Amino acid sequence: MDGAAGDTLDTSPVLTGLVSTMADAVSALETYVEAATRVASARLKMPDGRPDREALEREQHLAHGLSWIATYLEALRQSAEWAARLEAEGKFGEIEALLSQILFSEYFAQLVGGVPMNQGETIRPHELGLLAETDALFAHPAVNRLITEGKTPASMAAAARLLPDSLSRNTVEETGLDETMSMVREQFAKFSSDRIKPHAHGWHMRNDYIPMDVVSEMAELGVFGLTIPEAFGGFGMGKIAMCVVSEELSRGYIGTGSLGTRSEIAAELILIGGTDEQKQKWLPLIASGEILPTAVFTEPNTGSDLGSLRTRAVKTEDGSEYAITGNKTWITHPVRADMMTVLARTDPSTNNFSGLSMFLAEKPRGDDANPFPAQGMTGGEIEVIGYRGMKEYEIGFDDFRVKSENLLGGVEGQGFKQLMATFESARIQTAARGIGVAQNAFEIGLQYALDRNQFGHPIFSFPRVSNKLVMMAAELIAVRQLTYFSARQKDADKRCDLEAGMAKLLAARVAWAAADNALQIHGGNGFAVEYPISRLLADARILNIFEGAGEVQAMVIARRLLEGGN
Repeated sequence: MDGAAGDTLDTSPVLTGLVSTMADAVSALETYVEAATRVASARLKMPDGRPDREALEREQHLAHGLSWIATYLEALRQSAEWAARLEAEGKFGEIEALLSQILFSEYFAQLVGGVPMNQGETIRPHELGLLAETDALFAHPAVNRLITEGKTPASMAAAARLLPDSLSRNTVEETGLDETMSMVREQFAKFSSDRIKPHAHGWHMRNDYIPMDVVSEMAELGVFGLTIPEAFGGFGMGKIAMCVVSEELSRGYIGTGSLGTRSEIAAELILIGGTDEQKQKWLPLIASGEILPTAVFTEPNTGSDLGSLRTRAVKTEDGSEYAITGNKTWITHPVRADMMTVLARTDPSTNNFSGLSMFLAEKPRGDDANPFPAQGMTGGEIEVIGYRGMKEYEIGFDDFRVKSENLLGGVEGQGFKQLMATFESARIQTAARGIGVAQNAFEIGLQYALDRNQFGHPIFSFPRVSNKLVMMAAELIAVRQLTYFSARQKDADKRCDLEAGMAKLLAARVAWAAADNALQIHGGNGFAVEYPISRLLADARILNIFEGAGEVQAMVIARRLLEGGN
């Protein structure tokens, strides 16, 4: 198993009947969120019941606040169900119990007092018109018990005493995954510890590419074909496997965790929207790592508004090619990519999603001396503070040619629909990367706190230090279980855009908080670039921006809630 388990809780301040108390508290919170949704609907819906776009924009604080409390509900619900499964299997040990009651205590205290959406942005009950409902929530016996008795100096100290042992494991808690996934985690944790972690900070400091020998080893381990069906040379595994692998690779270095994202997005686009010929051609090449794809979607001045894309793709007179002209930005790993998934406008009469098409654009691999040897393609590097190892570029296309047979699906105007079909997986994978970054920050912070002595003691002995680490471990449970639930829904072919968005939203905040608190534990040393925690702070910051900025993500969640998502 991944974490610790034990049977003896007698000497620990674990609440009796904890698992049933957690379940009761979640039931009370479900009623509370239903009330919040009714209140928000009255202010954010049109008379016909559809979400009111103008009201959503005008009352973003309310809409996004609804998203955050609903995200807390789903995270706590999945944590409670995880605890119940472990208890039934006899695996709900002391560390799992302590971290669970601390998590529930903290999150419920925030729900009745104010949920932080960001630094300086808090959604409070009176802003939702829920003062009476909040009083009832606080008065609920299970909720009140968790808030007042779950997170105490005694429970925090007891949890802290158990944390050092976790450094010999891959996770603090027993994750509840099956033996196969535990073996996958062990394999990739070893690879990450041996081949990535020792070199990651050097790559970051020098702004180096991840070495190709490491990329080749990742290919041999199956990273790029993990979820591609066996018929196309992949392993045919599910999104849970993708989460575990992404976690462990990102625990070593977010760049290596993100290399797999390029292949995951391209493969899913082809699986969902490609012709049989395109699947037969491209999927085996992606699965083997023989080609490295990259995503070319975003343009200057459009950001998340993909419907406003201006890059044009015009079919040549003989119909054999498309000529692509336009500018793209924030393109990750384009120099060493062999194939680009390019979103461009094939119908110039449109100014929305309907005229967009997706192309599988082949290109020769470049290098630093000659980044873009392809005719009709130029680019300039965007220097970034973190998320290195692949390099970011602005790209210009000027009559760049793509074979007509590489129009995804062979039909124009389907590009945005095809891309939308990948959003669930992309957000689940991004949440997993956030978990990996948070786990790394926790481990680095814990090791430093144990090694650093002040006033004759390891600084870990000071509650303000150890408490930070306990909360990191507790929040990792919440976001890990929410992300795994989203992955299971996706594997079951169930719609999960709501849950995937929630997982991404929470993971970004948890990763940033973990990195920030781990740096604080380092004191002045954390501000020195030679210490890896400085890199993690920069790496964590991107998670709330890409794959849907936090504000955009919260709005997407709010719309789904108003539409009746659950």
